[in-house]
Amino acid sequence: MPAIRNISVGLPVKDGHVLVLCGRDRSLGQDFYRAIGGGIEFGERAEEALHREFREELDVTLDGSTLLAVSENLFTYEGEPGHEIAHIFAVASADLDALPLDAELEVLDEGSPVRWVPVAELRDGVRPLFPSGAPHALFALADEPVIADA
Repeated sequence: MPAIRNISVGLPVKDGHVLVLCGRDRSLGQDFYRAIGGGIEFGERAEEALHREFREELDVTLDGSTLLAVSENLFTYEGEPGHEIAHIFAVASADLDALPLDAELEVLDEGSPVRWVPVAELRDGVRPLFPSGAPHALFALADEPVIADA
């Protein structure tokens, strides 16, 4: 029986841009963006998982985070059904703030490209942003930034 996956993802915003993973679903031929983060481990709080995931995936430290939304996401990826509960956070990080907007990064444990994308591009729907709930949280954050506490 497939399981529901609990995840924590973060939306670092800088100068009208958001740092996201760039992905492709080959079965659909669809390019997309995904908020950075991953699974919550048993006994770990969502915010702890968020900080761990940013260390593991980008080798950066988060200075603070604020929960923006919790969203249920039913989807198909590479032809397989998925179901996740996503905790979506605003994040603050001096490490990320130091990165130029043209920085070329990749997820350390699997190689997906990561880059700063203009929020306006996401508003225009050029590529979808996942998980569901992330676009709404991002647009609210970009319109009225939330101060993330340590």
